[in-house]
Amino acid sequence: MIRSAVFLDRDGVINRNRPDHVKSWNEFEFLPGALEALKRLAGLGWPVVVVTNQAAIGRGLVDPSEVEEIHRRMVDEVRLFGGRIDAVLYCPHRPDEGCECRKPKLGLLIEASRLLHLDLAASILVGDAESDLLAARAAGCRPVMVRTGRGAAQIEQLRLAEVDDFVAVEDLGGAVEWILSRTPVMSNAS
Repeated sequence: MIRSAVFLDRDGVINRNRPDHVKSWNEFEFLPGALEALKRLAGLGWPVVVVTNQAAIGRGLVDPSEVEEIHRRMVDEVRLFGGRIDAVLYCPHRPDEGCECRKPKLGLLIEASRLLHLDLAASILVGDAESDLLAARAAGCRPVMVRTGRGAAQIEQLRLAEVDDFVAVEDLGGAVEWILSRTPVMSNAS
């Protein structure tokens, strides 16, 4: 069965951005309201998939095993709070490496689609950067931009460039509110 999904960027959407990258669980800090938003999103019944660029790996600042530990603990905390994340996919490459998985390219979204049988064109991507918007557009997903993280500055730049084919909200809670107001809630059994 092909399903719709909600894709979420990580840094700036779920947790605070750090100028020096999140390199350990001790540096990971959920944004205010993010856990509650993820709990509400779980009620939609759609797969929730985190797709994140993690160039700190390619730059040698953090080991892939540490990033995987951060993701494991993030998923566990979300689950303990009553939410869920069905998959976390990340790109370990630097921007200059020209890989196919780094957003705005579609590698992570295509991999998620294949693994979880997702309909990208019927899905939503929530992010805080132009690369998220471009990935959503290329995949046919509906883009939602949050003002947290880099979002406020990125939204302003996009508006100055007369790009307006996205929904702008304050934070992940606002994104979830927008999603739930426009989407019928399904059972978790789907």
